[in-house]
Amino acid sequence: MARLAIFIDGGYLDKLAETAAVRIDYRLFPQEVTKAVGARTPEPLDLLRTYYYHCLPYQSASPTPEEAERYSRRRRFFEMLRKLSRFEVREGRLAYEGENAEGRPIFRQKRTDLLLGLDFALLSSKRNITHAAVVSGDSDLLPAFDVARHEGISVWLFHGPSRFTYAQELWSAADERYEIDAAFIQRVKRNR
Repeated sequence: MARLAIFIDGGYLDKLAETAAVRIDYRLFPQEVTKAVGARTPEPLDLLRTYYYHCLPYQSASPTPEEAERYSRRRRFFEMLRKLSRFEVREGRLAYEGENAEGRPIFRQKRTDLLLGLDFALLSSKRNITHAAVVSGDSDLLPAFDVARHEGISVWLFHGPSRFTYAQELWSAADERYEIDAAFIQRVKRNR
């Protein structure tokens, strides 16, 4: 039996959902990804697990009420995801890196791409999966794509509708590509 793992860059999927003005139902999202991959796989497909990579928002040493609420809301969201069947949340961290020319703070996610790449490469090299669906647009994942393809894993890139939403090198390195278009978003949107 073919076995699939789904790797979601949470920040990337957040941006796609924000652009479409919807909220994602994370119970439906893995089902739709599995259907899309399974439709082009000749044997039955089993979902091993969905891995979700993101970080908590920045919170200063003396958080404002807005910071505390945003942090608490994301923490509750992560806990809800952890309760879903075959779902794993992997947390990076958000680092403050100064201010831009307008005086606005600059934050960068740290460790999320590395965690995703490591999990992807480890599952591939141990042959725990036969298919991988990666929801991202970041070229930092190219080494993990190379490891997986070298191990014979079918690598799927699930990407946004515009070529500006993903790195061309990542698109080229994938065995299969699937555009997260408006119809797909409608099937996975949250109704509340």
